[in-house]
Amino acid sequence: MRIGVAPSGRRSAAEAVELARRAEDAGLDEVWVSEDYLERGAFAVAGAMAAVTHRMRVGLGVVNPWTRHIALTAMEAHALDEVAGGRSILGIGASNKPWMQDRLGIPFERPIARLTEYSRGLRTLLAGERLAEQIGGQSVDARLDAHPARDIPIYWGVKGPRALELSSAESDGVMLSVLSSPGYVRWVRENYAPRDTVAYATFAVDADAAVARNRLRAHTARFLGMHGPSAITEHAGLDQALAARWRERLLAGQDASELVDDAVVAAVTVSGTPDDAAAALLAHRDAGLGSLVVIDDGSADPESLVAGVVDAARRAGLR
Repeated sequence: MRIGVAPSGRRSAAEAVELARRAEDAGLDEVWVSEDYLERGAFAVAGAMAAVTHRMRVGLGVVNPWTRHIALTAMEAHALDEVAGGRSILGIGASNKPWMQDRLGIPFERPIARLTEYSRGLRTLLAGERLAEQIGGQSVDARLDAHPARDIPIYWGVKGPRALELSSAESDGVMLSVLSSPGYVRWVRENYAPRDTVAYATFAVDADAAVARNRLRAHTARFLGMHGPSAITEHAGLDQALAARWRERLLAGQDASELVDDAVVAAVTVSGTPDDAAAALLAHRDAGLGSLVVIDDGSADPESLVAGVVDAARRAGLR
């Protein structure tokens, strides 16, 4: 199993690039850049990371089919892969209504269909071929000025059943949501057979397991509220009635941290003592996960974060 890190979008671009450099020096395999609105732009940060690293895969995880014209995404992906020397991964996802429509004023309609046509169009452009189709209601007749040196892998960041099923046919891998437990990873692999799997994981270690898990409690509660009763919470072994309460709290704008105990945090994060974290890494590996990417919340010292991840990996025998 590959192990990587994803800098927080709340960090400055310079801090994110420094975290990537430290991660490579420490022997980690990947760095991923998310694009949460309205934080740092993913392509600029990923390009800078690619320029200061030499071995790690550099992934976009993920950009969306709404805010960039398909030709622009193809241009940026082509340039990034050139800077990275063929180490990049283009992750795309459908995004969500609160970001696209409520914040940015972009109508959020037929997201999976939009993601599919966008993904297929990108493959055409990134193959150096002419794209002459309707994409997102726009007539596109375009071609890149140079043929990319290789087939740039396209991963889908999705979680719904229909999207997961499509991702197996349309993508080179699937990016699983935050709080993807080993049970959920196994369920996705057995039911949808993706070509590769990447999962973001929240991470905290301390000599006292309760102290480490308490650091993640509020963040975990918020994401559990986003997932609610779903395959993600079900296959983590979490009570679905409780999942409904997490969802209700989120929609009401209320914190649900007191409804998330240490056992729940442990089920969906990589946390606890260093040995607990090592055991969680092994459980994800044994579930068949291809890459586990630790999410940086922007509060930890980059050196300590990377050191903690590497220590857990070594304890697990993964380094």
